[in-house]
Amino acid sequence: MGANAALATLVALTTLSLVLPVFTTSSRGPTYTNGQLVFASIASLVLWGVFVFVQTVRHRDYFLPVDNVADENIHAPPPSSRLALLSFFLLFVALIDVVGLAKVMSPVIEAGVSAVGAPKGVIGIAIAILVLLPETWAAVRAARANRLQTSMNLALGSALASIGLTIPAVAFTSMLIGMPLVLGLDPKDLTLLLLTFLVTSISLVTGRTHVMLAAVHLVIFGAFLLLAFVP
Repeated sequence: MGANAALATLVALTTLSLVLPVFTTSSRGPTYTNGQLVFASIASLVLWGVFVFVQTVRHRDYFLPVDNVADENIHAPPPSSRLALLSFFLLFVALIDVVGLAKVMSPVIEAGVSAVGAPKGVIGIAIAILVLLPETWAAVRAARANRLQTSMNLALGSALASIGLTIPAVAFTSMLIGMPLVLGLDPKDLTLLLLTFLVTSISLVTGRTHVMLAAVHLVIFGAFLLLAFVP
């Protein structure tokens, strides 16, 4: 149930931020006007905030393991207020470290991409992989330990935070410096995005999955990487 709620939120966030700008007519190209950017930013923050509230307070049980929910050895108990505030502070410290690392590594990544003759868009993919590596590694470790609900919470929660917090930040910066912000995806990426959401919905609708669906997801990801290098 928690995965379905997260997926619905992710679909709405992505559509408002990356799909809808392709079809609006008030501004030229796949962009938003300032008013539309403000709405998209507020909507992103509201959806992300409500999701965090639901996940941690109102319907916390949706995101707990199905078997023996009360067993604290399966899922950690709620932290104290002091520990939660300390974790919140350390989260920002870690975020600054990761972003700083990406900035330091970007010249090396740019040089590597230029050396192999890949498109410049590959630089963004490499930096995104670097920034999201901690969540990815944590999700993989949880899955290998058979804590699949935790793995799904990490994966989908990371995707929601990436969009829900990034869109307001870049939108504010864009309006502050007066630089147009291109949000809409091109037809190739839009097609892959819709295909990913369709397959993900099929994977999660029954609450059970298997290796065939995993193979489909990996093939879609492989197609994304291939088309990034060979548009």
